[in-house]
Amino acid sequence: MTILNDTYTLSNDVTIPKLGLGTWFIDDDKAAQAVRDAIEIGYRNIDTAQAYDNERGVGEGVRTSGVARDELFVSTKLAAEIKNYDDAVAAIDESLQALGLEYIDLMLIHAPQPWDDFRGGDYTEGNRDAWRALEEAHAAGKLRSIGVSNFLQQDLENILGGGTVAPHVNQLLVHAGNTPTELLAYCRSKNILVEAYSPIAHGELLRNPDVAAMAEKYGVTVPQLSIRYTLQLRTVSLPKTANPEHMRSNAEVDFEITPEDMTTLRDLRARDYGENSAFPVYSGK
Repeated sequence: MTILNDTYTLSNDVTIPKLGLGTWFIDDDKAAQAVRDAIEIGYRNIDTAQAYDNERGVGEGVRTSGVARDELFVSTKLAAEIKNYDDAVAAIDESLQALGLEYIDLMLIHAPQPWDDFRGGDYTEGNRDAWRALEEAHAAGKLRSIGVSNFLQQDLENILGGGTVAPHVNQLLVHAGNTPTELLAYCRSKNILVEAYSPIAHGELLRNPDVAAMAEKYGVTVPQLSIRYTLQLRTVSLPKTANPEHMRSNAEVDFEITPEDMTTLRDLRARDYGENSAFPVYSGK
C-alpha cells in the first residue's frame, strides 16, 4: 500500500497525502473509531466538513490515534451557507474548537452557493468575504492551507481576482463517468491541486458493467480501479468508508491503468446517481 506514503506538494510547499479518507455520512459517534482505524492502517489524510456534523468525532479520532499531529493532514470545510466575513471568522474558530485541534491543515469553502441555491444566484461578494476570513486565519497560522470546493472556473476567477492568496486546492466531484477535463486543466494551469471526492460515484460505479469489466481485466475491484483512475488524473482521491477492510482495499492501488484505458474511462458518461441525485453535488442544482 505504498500510495499511503505518496504526497503532492501544494503551491505553498505544504505536502498532502495522495490518498485520503472521506468521512461524509459517518455519524459523529462513529467517526472517531473510523479515523483511528484509518490511521492505524496507514492513512494520514482525513477529510471532514462542518456540514457533515462529525468534526467532534473526527478530531477525537485524530487526537487519540497515537500518531503525532504533525504527521496527519486534517481538512474541513466552511459551510456553504456562510457568505459573509463575520460568520466565516466565527465558523473557522468553531471548527478548531469542535475538532479540538490547534490548527487545521486545509480549510475549504464548501460550495460557491448555499446548498439550497446550488449553481444558482450570484454570491461573488459573499465568497470574497468568506475567502478573506480564510486568508486571515491562514496568515495567523490557524490554517496551513486554504481552498475551495465545487468551484467552477468563473468562481475561481472571482477568488483569484479579489484575494491575496490563490486557492491551494479545489475539491471536486471527479470519477470515471464524470471527468471535468477543462476544469481540471484550468486548475492545473493556476497551480491549484484538485481533490476528487466520491471517486466511486457514491457507489454507483459498482453497478456499471463497463467499469466492472475493466476492473476484472486488471484483477482489481471496481473501487480500486476507480480510485486509481482519479490518482492517475493527478488528483487527491478521497474515498469514504467506515469499514476497515474497505479502507485497506482502497489503498491497494499499486497498479497502472494504460493510457488507452484512461481515455476510455475519461470518455465514459455515467452520471445517474439514483436516489443520491437528491444531493445538489450530484444533480448539479
